[in-house]
Amino acid sequence: MNNSQQLRASAGRRRHMAAMVATTALALVAVLVIAGCSANSSPASTGSAEAGATPSGSSPLKTINPAALQAAVDAAAKEMMIPGAVVEVRTPQGDFTAAVGTTELGAEVPPGGDTHFRIASITKTMTAAVIVLQAQEGKLRFSDPISKYVPDVPNGENITIAELLRMRSGLYGYTNDPEFAATLDADPAKVWTPQEVLAIAFRHPPEFPPGTDYDYSNTNYALLGLVAEKVDGKPLAQAFQDRLYGPLGIKQSVLPASTDTSIPDPYSHGYMYGGSAFALVDTPYPPDMESAAKAGTLQPIDYTNQNSSYATGAGGAISTADDLATWIRALVDGQVFNADFQRQWLEGPQPTNPAEPKAPYYGYGIERQSFAPDVTMYYHFGELPGFNSFSGYDPVNKVTIVLWSNLTVSPDSRPTANALLLEVVNQVYTLPS
Repeated sequence: MNNSQQLRASAGRRRHMAAMVATTALALVAVLVIAGCSANSSPASTGSAEAGATPSGSSPLKTINPAALQAAVDAAAKEMMIPGAVVEVRTPQGDFTAAVGTTELGAEVPPGGDTHFRIASITKTMTAAVIVLQAQEGKLRFSDPISKYVPDVPNGENITIAELLRMRSGLYGYTNDPEFAATLDADPAKVWTPQEVLAIAFRHPPEFPPGTDYDYSNTNYALLGLVAEKVDGKPLAQAFQDRLYGPLGIKQSVLPASTDTSIPDPYSHGYMYGGSAFALVDTPYPPDMESAAKAGTLQPIDYTNQNSSYATGAGGAISTADDLATWIRALVDGQVFNADFQRQWLEGPQPTNPAEPKAPYYGYGIERQSFAPDVTMYYHFGELPGFNSFSGYDPVNKVTIVLWSNLTVSPDSRPTANALLLEVVNQVYTLPS
Protein backbone atom coordinates (compact mmCIF):
# COMPACT_ATOMS: atom_id res chain seq x y z
CA MET A 1 0.00 0.00 0.00
CA ASN A 2 1.54 3.36 -0.99
CA ASN A 3 1.21 6.55 1.03
CA SER A 4 -1.72 7.89 -0.97
CA GLN A 5 -3.66 4.66 -0.53
CA GLN A 6 -2.85 4.61 3.18
CA LEU A 7 -4.31 8.06 3.74
CA ARG A 8 -7.46 7.26 1.80
CA ALA A 9 -7.79 4.06 3.81
CA SER A 10 -7.40 6.06 6.99
CA ALA A 11 -10.44 8.15 6.05
CA GLY A 12 -12.59 5.08 6.50
CA ARG A 13 -11.02 3.82 9.69
CA ARG A 14 -12.92 3.51 12.93
CA ARG A 15 -13.85 6.93 14.31
CA HIS A 16 -14.40 7.49 18.02
CA MET A 17 -15.59 10.62 19.78
CA ALA A 18 -13.08 13.33 19.08
CA ALA A 19 -10.46 11.31 17.33
CA MET A 20 -9.40 9.56 14.19
CA VAL A 21 -6.93 7.20 15.73
CA ALA A 22 -5.09 4.98 13.35
CA THR A 23 -5.76 1.41 12.46
CA THR A 24 -3.99 2.11 9.19
CA ALA A 25 -1.22 4.56 8.43
CA LEU A 26 -1.85 8.23 8.08
CA ALA A 27 0.27 9.34 5.15
CA LEU A 28 1.47 12.77 4.20
CA VAL A 29 1.53 12.70 0.42
CA ALA A 30 -0.66 13.11 -2.68
CA VAL A 31 -3.40 15.62 -3.18
CA LEU A 32 -7.03 15.29 -4.14
CA VAL A 33 -7.46 16.98 -7.50
CA ILE A 34 -10.21 19.45 -6.73
CA ALA A 35 -10.93 22.63 -8.67
CA GLY A 36 -12.93 25.73 -7.92
CA CYS A 37 -13.42 28.24 -5.11
CA SER A 38 -15.66 28.02 -2.07
CA ALA A 39 -18.92 29.91 -2.35
CA ASN A 40 -18.51 30.89 1.30
CA SER A 41 -14.83 31.68 1.00
CA SER A 42 -13.33 34.65 2.77
CA PRO A 43 -9.69 34.27 1.65
CA ALA A 44 -7.37 34.87 4.55
CA SER A 45 -4.05 33.34 3.58
CA THR A 46 -1.14 35.10 5.18
CA GLY A 47 2.52 34.25 5.29
CA SER A 48 5.99 35.38 4.52
CA ALA A 49 9.03 33.36 3.53
CA GLU A 50 12.18 34.37 5.35
CA ALA A 51 15.19 35.24 3.23
CA GLY A 52 17.45 32.26 2.89
CA ALA A 53 14.88 29.91 4.41
CA THR A 54 14.01 28.11 1.20
CA PRO A 55 14.53 24.39 1.80
CA SER A 56 17.55 22.79 0.21
CA GLY A 57 17.25 20.20 -2.52
CA SER A 58 17.48 17.38 0.01
CA SER A 59 14.80 18.79 2.30
CA PRO A 60 11.32 17.28 2.26
CA LEU A 61 9.88 20.77 2.70
CA LYS A 62 8.41 22.66 -0.20
CA THR A 63 8.52 26.41 -0.54
CA ILE A 64 5.01 27.24 0.61
CA ASN A 65 2.87 29.32 -1.73
CA PRO A 66 0.22 31.09 0.37
CA ALA A 67 -2.14 31.48 -2.59
CA ALA A 68 -1.89 27.79 -3.44
CA LEU A 69 -2.49 26.84 0.20
CA GLN A 70 -5.60 29.03 0.29
CA ALA A 71 -6.85 27.63 -3.01
CA ALA A 72 -6.42 24.05 -1.76
CA VAL A 73 -8.38 24.78 1.42
CA ASP A 74 -11.08 26.64 -0.54
CA ALA A 75 -11.51 23.76 -2.95
CA ALA A 76 -11.63 21.08 -0.26
CA ALA A 77 -14.15 23.04 1.79
CA LYS A 78 -16.38 23.54 -1.24
CA GLU A 79 -16.30 19.87 -2.20
CA MET A 80 -17.10 18.71 1.33
CA MET A 81 -19.70 21.46 1.92
CA ILE A 82 -17.83 22.70 5.01
CA PRO A 83 -19.33 25.94 6.35
CA GLY A 84 -16.03 27.15 7.80
CA ALA A 85 -12.47 26.03 8.45
CA VAL A 86 -9.07 27.31 9.55
CA VAL A 87 -5.63 25.94 8.68
CA GLU A 88 -2.42 27.14 10.34
CA VAL A 89 1.00 26.07 9.11
CA ARG A 90 4.19 27.16 10.84
CA THR A 91 7.53 26.31 9.26
CA PRO A 92 11.06 27.79 9.16
CA GLN A 93 9.81 29.77 6.15
CA GLY A 94 7.20 31.60 8.21
CA ASP A 95 3.65 31.30 9.51
CA PHE A 96 0.75 30.75 7.12
CA THR A 97 -2.99 30.86 7.75
CA ALA A 98 -5.75 29.83 5.35
CA ALA A 99 -9.33 30.45 6.48
CA VAL A 100 -12.52 29.79 4.59
CA GLY A 101 -16.24 30.32 4.99
CA THR A 102 -18.17 31.36 8.05
CA THR A 103 -18.49 30.46 11.70
CA GLU A 104 -22.29 30.42 11.45
CA LEU A 105 -24.63 29.32 8.69
CA GLY A 106 -26.79 32.17 7.48
CA ALA A 107 -24.20 34.77 8.46
CA GLU A 108 -20.89 36.01 7.10
CA VAL A 109 -18.50 35.72 10.04
CA PRO A 110 -15.08 34.59 8.79
CA PRO A 111 -13.12 32.34 11.15
CA GLY A 112 -9.54 32.97 12.15
CA GLY A 113 -6.70 31.76 14.30
CA ASP A 114 -8.37 33.20 17.40
CA THR A 115 -11.75 31.52 16.80
CA HIS A 116 -12.71 29.15 19.62
CA PHE A 117 -13.93 25.62 18.84
CA ARG A 118 -14.31 22.31 20.65
CA ILE A 119 -11.02 20.47 20.21
CA ALA A 120 -12.43 17.07 21.19
CA SER A 121 -9.77 14.35 21.56
CA ILE A 122 -6.87 16.75 21.20
CA THR A 123 -7.77 17.22 24.89
CA LYS A 124 -6.10 13.84 25.45
CA THR A 125 -2.71 15.41 24.81
CA MET A 126 -3.40 17.66 27.82
CA THR A 127 -4.82 15.02 30.15
CA ALA A 128 -1.84 12.78 29.41
CA ALA A 129 0.57 15.68 29.99
CA VAL A 130 -0.86 16.24 33.48
CA ILE A 131 -0.40 12.54 34.28
CA VAL A 132 3.19 12.58 33.00
CA LEU A 133 3.97 15.67 35.10
CA GLN A 134 2.54 13.94 38.16
CA ALA A 135 4.79 10.96 37.44
CA GLN A 136 7.74 13.32 36.99
CA GLU A 137 7.03 14.70 40.48
CA GLY A 138 6.85 11.20 41.97
CA LYS A 139 3.16 11.50 42.79
CA LEU A 140 2.29 8.40 40.75
CA ARG A 141 3.98 5.73 38.67
CA PHE A 142 3.09 4.55 35.19
CA SER A 143 3.10 1.00 36.59
CA ASP A 144 0.43 1.81 39.20
CA PRO A 145 -2.85 -0.07 38.82
CA ILE A 146 -5.92 2.07 38.18
CA SER A 147 -7.52 0.44 41.23
CA LYS A 148 -5.14 2.51 43.38
CA TYR A 149 -6.96 5.67 42.30
CA VAL A 150 -10.43 4.71 41.06
CA PRO A 151 -12.50 1.96 42.72
CA ASP A 152 -14.72 -0.59 41.02
CA VAL A 153 -12.96 -0.66 37.64
CA PRO A 154 -13.38 -4.18 36.23
CA ASN A 155 -10.02 -5.96 36.57
CA GLY A 156 -8.65 -2.63 37.77
CA GLU A 157 -5.89 -4.22 39.81
CA ASN A 158 -4.39 -5.51 36.54
CA ILE A 159 -4.76 -2.37 34.41
CA THR A 160 -1.88 0.10 34.72
CA ILE A 161 -1.73 3.84 34.17
CA ALA A 162 0.60 3.20 31.22
CA GLU A 163 -1.95 0.88 29.60
CA LEU A 164 -4.64 3.53 29.94
CA LEU A 165 -2.33 6.14 28.41
CA ARG A 166 -1.56 3.83 25.48
CA MET A 167 -5.14 2.63 24.85
CA ARG A 168 -4.25 -0.90 25.89
CA SER A 169 -6.55 -1.47 28.85
CA GLY A 170 -9.13 -3.45 26.87
CA LEU A 171 -11.96 -1.50 28.51
CA TYR A 172 -15.01 -0.95 26.33
CA GLY A 173 -15.33 2.57 24.94
CA TYR A 174 -18.49 4.16 26.29
CA THR A 175 -18.97 6.28 23.16
CA ASN A 176 -19.55 3.06 21.19
CA ASP A 177 -22.73 2.32 23.13
CA PRO A 178 -25.78 3.02 20.90
CA GLU A 179 -27.89 4.10 23.86
CA PHE A 180 -25.28 6.69 24.76
CA ALA A 181 -25.60 8.43 21.39
CA ALA A 182 -29.39 8.25 21.62
CA THR A 183 -29.26 9.95 25.02
CA LEU A 184 -27.06 12.73 23.66
CA ASP A 185 -29.59 13.45 20.94
CA ALA A 186 -32.62 13.20 23.20
CA ASP A 187 -31.13 15.46 25.88
CA PRO A 188 -28.22 17.50 24.43
CA ALA A 189 -28.02 19.70 27.55
CA LYS A 190 -27.61 16.74 29.91
CA VAL A 191 -24.86 17.17 32.49
CA TRP A 192 -22.70 14.06 32.61
CA THR A 193 -20.34 12.90 35.31
CA PRO A 194 -17.31 10.70 34.64
CA GLN A 195 -18.93 8.08 36.85
CA GLU A 196 -21.99 7.96 34.57
CA VAL A 197 -20.01 7.39 31.39
CA LEU A 198 -17.80 4.85 33.13
CA ALA A 199 -20.88 2.95 34.26
CA ILE A 200 -21.88 2.66 30.61
CA ALA A 201 -18.47 1.29 29.73
CA PHE A 202 -18.39 -1.17 32.60
CA ARG A 203 -21.70 -2.73 31.57
CA HIS A 204 -19.88 -4.19 28.58
CA PRO A 205 -17.29 -6.99 28.67
CA PRO A 206 -13.68 -6.01 27.98
CA GLU A 207 -12.36 -6.14 24.44
CA PHE A 208 -9.22 -8.06 25.44
CA PRO A 209 -6.98 -8.69 28.48
CA PRO A 210 -4.97 -5.64 29.58
CA GLY A 211 -1.79 -5.00 27.63
CA THR A 212 -2.43 -7.58 24.92
CA ASP A 213 -3.83 -5.35 22.17
CA TYR A 214 -4.73 -1.79 21.15
CA ASP A 215 -8.22 -0.29 21.01
CA TYR A 216 -8.97 3.42 20.99
CA SER A 217 -11.34 3.85 23.93
CA ASN A 218 -12.45 7.12 25.51
CA THR A 219 -12.99 5.18 28.72
CA ASN A 220 -9.22 5.20 29.26
CA TYR A 221 -9.05 8.98 29.39
CA ALA A 222 -12.21 9.39 31.43
CA LEU A 223 -10.37 7.34 34.04
CA LEU A 224 -7.14 9.29 33.64
CA GLY A 225 -9.02 12.52 34.22
CA LEU A 226 -10.17 11.15 37.57
CA VAL A 227 -6.63 10.06 38.41
CA ALA A 228 -5.29 13.53 37.64
CA GLU A 229 -7.92 15.13 39.87
CA LYS A 230 -7.28 12.77 42.78
CA VAL A 231 -3.52 13.18 42.66
CA ASP A 232 -3.57 16.98 42.37
CA GLY A 233 -6.56 17.43 44.66
CA LYS A 234 -8.21 19.88 42.27
CA PRO A 235 -10.54 19.83 39.23
CA LEU A 236 -8.97 18.81 35.94
CA ALA A 237 -9.74 22.25 34.51
CA GLN A 238 -7.61 23.86 37.21
CA ALA A 239 -4.82 21.34 36.66
CA PHE A 240 -4.80 22.26 32.96
CA GLN A 241 -4.56 25.94 33.84
CA ASP A 242 -1.92 25.59 36.56
CA ARG A 243 0.28 23.01 34.90
CA LEU A 244 -0.11 23.70 31.17
CA TYR A 245 -1.87 26.86 30.07
CA GLY A 246 -0.39 29.27 32.61
CA PRO A 247 3.28 28.25 32.29
CA LEU A 248 3.12 28.29 28.47
CA GLY A 249 1.17 31.55 28.18
CA ILE A 250 -1.82 29.82 26.62
CA LYS A 251 -4.71 32.19 27.26
CA GLN A 252 -7.57 31.15 24.97
CA SER A 253 -8.01 27.52 26.08
CA VAL A 254 -10.33 26.15 28.73
CA LEU A 255 -11.90 22.94 29.99
CA PRO A 256 -15.42 24.22 30.72
CA ALA A 257 -17.47 23.39 33.79
CA SER A 258 -19.87 20.49 33.35
CA THR A 259 -22.85 22.87 33.42
CA ASP A 260 -21.38 25.30 30.86
CA THR A 261 -22.45 24.68 27.26
CA SER A 262 -21.18 27.99 25.91
CA ILE A 263 -18.00 28.69 23.94
CA PRO A 264 -15.97 31.88 24.55
CA ASP A 265 -16.11 34.66 21.96
CA PRO A 266 -15.14 34.69 19.18
CA TYR A 267 -16.35 31.17 18.45
CA SER A 268 -17.61 28.95 15.69
CA HIS A 269 -20.84 27.06 15.59
CA GLY A 270 -20.41 23.35 14.89
CA TYR A 271 -22.51 21.30 12.47
CA MET A 272 -23.19 17.72 11.48
CA TYR A 273 -25.73 15.85 9.41
CA GLY A 274 -27.77 13.32 11.34
CA GLY A 275 -27.49 12.11 14.92
CA SER A 276 -24.52 11.95 17.27
CA ALA A 277 -23.80 8.32 16.39
CA PHE A 278 -22.35 9.40 13.04
CA ALA A 279 -19.53 11.11 14.93
CA LEU A 280 -19.09 8.54 17.68
CA VAL A 281 -18.80 5.34 15.65
CA ASP A 282 -17.80 4.51 12.10
CA THR A 283 -21.25 4.52 10.54
CA PRO A 284 -21.38 6.03 7.03
CA TYR A 285 -24.36 8.08 5.97
CA PRO A 286 -26.99 6.04 4.13
CA PRO A 287 -27.36 6.89 0.43
CA ASP A 288 -30.61 8.82 0.88
CA MET A 289 -29.03 11.08 3.52
CA GLU A 290 -25.97 11.67 1.40
CA SER A 291 -28.11 12.60 -1.60
CA ALA A 292 -30.35 14.90 0.42
CA ALA A 293 -27.37 16.67 2.00
CA LYS A 294 -25.70 17.21 -1.38
CA ALA A 295 -28.97 18.47 -2.83
CA GLY A 296 -29.50 20.88 0.03
CA THR A 297 -32.81 19.38 1.09
CA LEU A 298 -31.23 18.08 4.31
CA GLN A 299 -29.61 20.75 6.47
CA PRO A 300 -26.90 20.02 9.04
CA ILE A 301 -27.82 20.14 12.73
CA ASP A 302 -26.22 22.79 14.93
CA TYR A 303 -24.39 20.91 17.72
CA THR A 304 -22.57 23.96 19.09
CA ASN A 305 -24.10 23.85 22.56
CA GLN A 306 -24.34 20.12 23.04
CA ASN A 307 -23.06 19.61 26.59
CA SER A 308 -19.54 18.21 26.29
CA SER A 309 -19.37 17.10 29.92
CA TYR A 310 -19.51 13.53 28.63
CA ALA A 311 -16.01 14.06 27.27
CA THR A 312 -14.04 15.82 30.09
CA GLY A 313 -10.47 14.43 30.06
CA ALA A 314 -11.20 12.44 26.91
CA GLY A 315 -12.27 15.40 24.79
CA GLY A 316 -13.94 18.29 26.58
CA ALA A 317 -11.57 21.24 26.04
CA ILE A 318 -12.10 24.38 23.97
CA SER A 319 -9.24 26.17 22.26
CA THR A 320 -8.12 28.09 19.16
CA ALA A 321 -5.80 27.27 16.29
CA ASP A 322 -3.31 29.82 17.63
CA ASP A 323 -3.22 28.20 21.08
CA LEU A 324 -3.04 24.65 19.72
CA ALA A 325 -0.09 25.57 17.51
CA THR A 326 1.74 26.87 20.58
CA TRP A 327 0.71 23.85 22.65
CA ILE A 328 1.65 21.03 20.27
CA ARG A 329 5.10 22.46 19.56
CA ALA A 330 5.80 23.06 23.26
CA LEU A 331 4.71 19.51 24.08
CA VAL A 332 6.83 17.81 21.42
CA ASP A 333 9.83 20.14 21.65
CA GLY A 334 10.42 19.52 25.35
CA GLN A 335 8.96 22.61 27.01
CA VAL A 336 6.54 20.67 29.25
CA PHE A 337 8.54 17.79 30.81
CA ASN A 338 12.10 17.46 32.06
CA ALA A 339 14.65 15.65 29.88
CA ASP A 340 14.07 12.21 31.42
CA PHE A 341 10.30 12.30 31.17
CA GLN A 342 10.41 13.94 27.75
CA ARG A 343 12.39 10.91 26.59
CA GLN A 344 9.81 8.57 28.14
CA TRP A 345 7.00 10.53 26.51
CA LEU A 346 8.66 10.46 23.10
CA GLU A 347 9.32 6.73 23.42
CA GLY A 348 5.89 5.96 24.90
CA PRO A 349 3.96 5.27 21.68
CA GLN A 350 3.50 1.61 20.71
CA PRO A 351 2.23 0.08 17.44
CA THR A 352 -1.49 0.36 16.87
CA ASN A 353 -1.32 -2.59 14.47
CA PRO A 354 1.86 -4.72 14.69
CA ALA A 355 0.83 -6.59 11.55
CA GLU A 356 1.07 -3.37 9.53
CA PRO A 357 4.64 -2.02 9.54
CA LYS A 358 3.54 1.45 8.44
CA ALA A 359 0.78 1.76 11.01
CA PRO A 360 1.18 4.66 13.43
CA TYR A 361 2.05 4.34 17.10
CA TYR A 362 -0.08 5.55 20.00
CA GLY A 363 1.41 6.58 23.30
CA TYR A 364 0.89 9.00 26.14
CA GLY A 365 -1.90 11.03 24.58
CA ILE A 366 -0.12 11.30 21.25
CA GLU A 367 0.12 9.50 17.93
CA ARG A 368 3.44 9.19 16.09
CA GLN A 369 4.00 8.42 12.44
CA SER A 370 7.15 8.42 10.34
CA PHE A 371 6.48 9.20 6.70
CA ALA A 372 10.10 9.25 5.54
CA PRO A 373 13.50 8.86 7.24
CA ASP A 374 13.54 12.60 7.99
CA VAL A 375 9.81 13.22 8.54
CA THR A 376 8.16 12.13 11.79
CA MET A 377 5.07 13.85 13.13
CA TYR A 378 3.52 13.71 16.59
CA TYR A 379 -0.18 14.50 16.39
CA HIS A 380 -3.74 13.98 17.51
CA PHE A 381 -7.08 14.25 15.76
CA GLY A 382 -10.21 15.56 17.42
CA GLU A 383 -13.77 14.67 16.46
CA LEU A 384 -17.13 15.14 18.11
CA PRO A 385 -20.55 16.29 16.92
CA GLY A 386 -20.01 19.67 15.30
CA PHE A 387 -16.23 19.80 14.88
CA ASN A 388 -13.27 17.94 13.40
CA SER A 389 -9.66 18.93 13.98
CA PHE A 390 -5.98 18.02 13.82
CA SER A 391 -2.89 19.25 15.66
CA GLY A 392 0.59 17.99 14.81
CA TYR A 393 4.28 18.87 15.01
CA ASP A 394 7.27 17.54 13.08
CA PRO A 395 10.31 18.23 15.33
CA VAL A 396 12.96 17.43 12.71
CA ASN A 397 11.70 19.96 10.17
CA LYS A 398 10.08 22.31 12.72
CA VAL A 399 6.67 22.11 11.04
CA THR A 400 3.43 22.73 12.93
CA ILE A 401 0.05 21.98 11.33
CA VAL A 402 -3.22 22.81 13.06
CA LEU A 403 -6.59 22.74 11.36
CA TRP A 404 -10.24 22.54 12.20
CA SER A 405 -13.58 22.35 10.44
CA ASN A 406 -17.05 23.17 11.75
CA LEU A 407 -18.56 20.20 9.92
CA THR A 408 -17.76 16.84 11.52
CA VAL A 409 -18.27 14.58 8.52
CA SER A 410 -18.85 15.49 4.88
CA PRO A 411 -22.02 14.28 3.13
CA ASP A 412 -19.98 11.47 1.55
CA SER A 413 -18.87 10.35 5.06
CA ARG A 414 -15.32 11.70 5.06
CA PRO A 415 -13.98 13.04 8.36
CA THR A 416 -13.29 16.59 7.28
CA ALA A 417 -10.02 17.11 9.17
CA ASN A 418 -8.50 14.06 7.53
CA ALA A 419 -9.41 15.29 4.06
CA LEU A 420 -8.20 18.83 4.77
CA LEU A 421 -4.91 17.45 6.09
CA LEU A 422 -4.35 15.60 2.84
CA GLU A 423 -4.59 18.91 1.00
CA VAL A 424 -2.39 20.84 3.40
CA VAL A 425 0.54 18.44 3.59
CA ASN A 426 0.76 18.42 -0.18
CA GLN A 427 1.52 22.12 0.11
CA VAL A 428 4.17 21.53 2.79
CA TYR A 429 6.05 18.32 1.96
CA THR A 430 7.44 16.46 -1.01
CA LEU A 431 7.37 12.81 -0.01
CA PRO A 432 7.86 9.49 -1.81
CA SER A 433 4.75 7.74 -3.07
